[in-house]
Amino acid sequence: MSNCSSINQAKQAFKHTPALLAALQAHIQQHALPATFITTLQNYYMPLAEQIYQQSQITGQTSVIGINGAQGTGKSTLSSFLKLILEQVYGCAVVQFSIDDLYHTHAKRQQLAREIHPLLQTRGVPGTHDVNLGIALLETLSTATASTKVFIPYFDKAIDDRAPREQWSLHQGKVDIVLFEGWCVATPAQAESALKQALNALEANEDPHAIWRNYVNLQLQKSYFSLFSPIEYLIMLKAPSFECIYQWRRLQEHKLAQKQDSRNHNLKIMNKNQLQRFIMHYERLTRFNLQVLPEQAQVVIELDDKHQITDLKYL
Repeated sequence: MSNCSSINQAKQAFKHTPALLAALQAHIQQHALPATFITTLQNYYMPLAEQIYQQSQITGQTSVIGINGAQGTGKSTLSSFLKLILEQVYGCAVVQFSIDDLYHTHAKRQQLAREIHPLLQTRGVPGTHDVNLGIALLETLSTATASTKVFIPYFDKAIDDRAPREQWSLHQGKVDIVLFEGWCVATPAQAESALKQALNALEANEDPHAIWRNYVNLQLQKSYFSLFSPIEYLIMLKAPSFECIYQWRRLQEHKLAQKQDSRNHNLKIMNKNQLQRFIMHYERLTRFNLQVLPEQAQVVIELDDKHQITDLKYL
């Protein structure tokens, strides 16, 4: 399908389904996006949803769609709107979740920090997720029937811990499409030779013998390869450079702080220095993703430094 024909179909969908337009506008307000975002929906998100729907029709089975993007690129926003469009326009049963919701508990990461390397206490890199939980979740969603009940895990970043099970969302029934998003979704392992030299101050000062980064890479080679194997269609949100990503991630943290109740003293909102150190945990694989994933993804969404989509490429 050409991008031009997809855009024309998207425009027709807006024209003939005012209820959809109203739902999208409400979603725009919910996500605190500008009203002009409707143009992005019309030109990019609607055609992409059409493409995903067509992809899901090929096998007639549950389609697992991977969405990769660096910190702050808008993965969750994209996933949320795609879910809405796929449900309302195409009548699909869609489950959306993030690899972030598979993070190990705070206690488990403390254990990894004691037994393997102190840097594993910080959530983020491969090795800090409950991969078995994710593999089981994808398997259950892919084989769900009308009577199947699936609880979708939820990690509360504000307290840096997995939320209680009663806060997890529940999906009942068959699943047509799974939207699985995350900063390291579909990330391949690096060559071992690439791990020898430290990339930033965090690696140089806190991982001088490359124990942490070799452990992370080993997880990508083994368990994370199994986690990502069900992905049959990969979408990448491509930032223009790593240098943009810190600013976008800082904006995310600012928005998170605004949403929280200031009376809750257990919140884990990061200040500027904490955020700079935190981003260094992600830098190696983020830069690697920018190099290799555009050639592996089926769809690449190009972003400029103002966080605007400049192109959508079907590869």
